[in-house]
Amino acid sequence: MTQNQLLYGIVALICASLLAYAMTPIVRVLAFRIGAVDVPLDNRRIHKKPMPRIGGLAIYLSFTLTTIIFCQPTQELTTIWIGGGIIVILGILDDIYRLNAWLKLVVQLLVAVFAVWNGCVIDHINLGGVYVSLGFLSWPLSVLWISGLTNAINFIDGLDGLACGVSAISALSLLFVVMLQGDFISATICAILFGSCLGFLPFNFNPARIFMGDTGALFLGYTLAVISVFGVFKLHTVLAFLVPFAIFALPVFDTLFAICRRVLSGKSPFAPDRGHIHHRLIDMGFTQKESVKILYAICGVFGLVAVFCTESMFQTMRVTKSILIAVIATGLFLLNYLILKDPNWRKHSGLTEDDMTVIEYINELDPEKARKIEAHNGGHVKKDEETSAAEEKPEESGSAPETTDEPKS
Repeated sequence: MTQNQLLYGIVALICASLLAYAMTPIVRVLAFRIGAVDVPLDNRRIHKKPMPRIGGLAIYLSFTLTTIIFCQPTQELTTIWIGGGIIVILGILDDIYRLNAWLKLVVQLLVAVFAVWNGCVIDHINLGGVYVSLGFLSWPLSVLWISGLTNAINFIDGLDGLACGVSAISALSLLFVVMLQGDFISATICAILFGSCLGFLPFNFNPARIFMGDTGALFLGYTLAVISVFGVFKLHTVLAFLVPFAIFALPVFDTLFAICRRVLSGKSPFAPDRGHIHHRLIDMGFTQKESVKILYAICGVFGLVAVFCTESMFQTMRVTKSILIAVIATGLFLLNYLILKDPNWRKHSGLTEDDMTVIEYINELDPEKARKIEAHNGGHVKKDEETSAAEEKPEESGSAPETTDEPKS
């Protein structure tokens, strides 16, 4: 990739971000006008205020307009434009009228069939340098991958900013992989998708002011699936088969576990429950922001693994270096996870907004150290400081979307 191509992609990314950011307030107003609003009238929802649901429309419009301006029409783009448009219409209708889950699945399968018919086909996989042709299985496996990933992003959309942030990290991972392979067209598309997610995130991160809804989650899942088939499954690298599964490991495995869990318990695969990984983190005592950050980190680690699997990354000792970096990243993530899990360590980490007050810090020390600290700082802690600190301590606003996989987000 030349310097001009790199600059071109950066400008496209910035343009998509600005468009998404500018369109989101307009889409928010539109949501209230057409009734695409999630009203928390039951005990399942965490948010307490009416919340517009079609925020994904801003992502779709910014992506579409930016790709029209910066990209030449290709088979990959036409597949995203047409199929993505149908998915967005389906999402808007669902965010307003709450469509039946099986009806939505049928439409998603039809859109996946259209994508495969238009050339988005996984016709072979590379297993350790050996090309294995899928033959007659290429169409059904391609449809399964596209429709499955489309739903996987929707399934993890249970906390403010989670699905949009995971999609952004996945798009960034795809960007690095295809860029290292010299695929400028797919790299530009990934950069624009990444920028569209970034522009929307300020409105969607906790406390959210708008939800992506099925409109955004389904579109992002479909678009990422199409890009992965055109730009990743056909890589000529020994570990090519690992790349897409590493990039989308978090949503794919969370979805597979959710389906197996529900079917084995005699429920519908679309029945809502609190078994997702983000629900488990909340139940362990993590806040929404902390849970989302943990899942961002997991997605980022898997994204690094995907990048390391490309042959362009290292010239010598490629496998050893990739494993070493992955181990270091995993170790650092686990250490931060343990810190966040312990309420006492959490206050010292700087990873949360749960900062310590003066009285809390003094109370942690033994009496002798406390006296030295007080003497060194020219005074002593007064009882009324505790009350003052408690009043100044901000409360976290909880405004996550309803915790269900069926027509929500």
